Amino acid sequence: MAARGARSAAPDFHAEVDMSHAVSHSIVPESTLRTSEVEAFARDGFLIKRGLFARDEMRLLDEAFVGDRAMHRRAYAVADDAGASTEIALWNDPGDDLFGAFARCARMVRGAEALLGGEVYHYHSKITMKPPGGGGTWNWHQDYGYWYKNGCLYPDMLTVAVAMNAANRENGCLEVIRGSHRLGRIEHGQVGSQTGADPERVRAVLERSERVAFEAEPGDVMFFHCNTLHTSAPNRSQRPRDLFLIAYNAAANDPCLPHHHPGYTKLDVLPDDAIRARAGVWAGESRVFLDPAEDKSIYGFRRLG
Repeated sequence: MAARGARSAAPDFHAEVDMSHAVSHSIVPESTLRTSEVEAFARDGFLIKRGLFARDEMRLLDEAFVGDRAMHRRAYAVADDAGASTEIALWNDPGDDLFGAFARCARMVRGAEALLGGEVYHYHSKITMKPPGGGGTWNWHQDYGYWYKNGCLYPDMLTVAVAMNAANRENGCLEVIRGSHRLGRIEHGQVGSQTGADPERVRAVLERSERVAFEAEPGDVMFFHCNTLHTSAPNRSQRPRDLFLIAYNAAANDPCLPHHHPGYTKLDVLPDDAIRARAGVWAGESRVFLDPAEDKSIYGFRRLG
């Protein structure tokens, strides 16, 4: 993979490629998840798929992440309860570039549909960035802790975490609590500039349940339910920890309130070979990134601590 030090020298451009005929011959397959994997997700609240993306696909993603300078210019800091922060770039429209091909490819979408039991749409995508020796903590939380405030009535939502580089406890990998989605939505409040779960409830859950680290190689993914409690620690290593997260909502769970993420929008699912077909294609400044000032959901919570 390209060295992170190369970012500053990367050109700010994206290839203009007509994709209309590149993948028209392909057939979008159904989910390849086994029944046992769907059952494991229902039991545990997460499912790890090793090597869902090949090495060459991850090299393409890394090159796009380095080259798309807008991804870094439009990132913003999210503070934890200790004042440290992690950078995040977030967008709603999956787009038609390489990042969009990952979010729209069949192995992701059909997997999400198999786990949620029906059609899904793209809720948003984001990349969280923890540089070597930096980055803050993502405090324990459930995504539905605040997605509920967005008018999503049912917890029929999930996120897929794609490891962009090697991740372990030292560099702040994603961690989850097995089976915590079965708690239902627990109380959340404002922690730094994040929305965090009730710390007393989290401590009680940790006393009874297993904490699982998503230690991963590039191309490994974790599907996790919107009520699964999760966290990540600061990066204490000399390696970066970047994580590509794609959130999907059930089509039948169209939000009842307008907010900063989209309502139901039919998702144009791409065949898996669309990723390689979009090599060198990224949206740059034409991508519409979320302005954190537009996110009003955190202001509906009381401050914790």
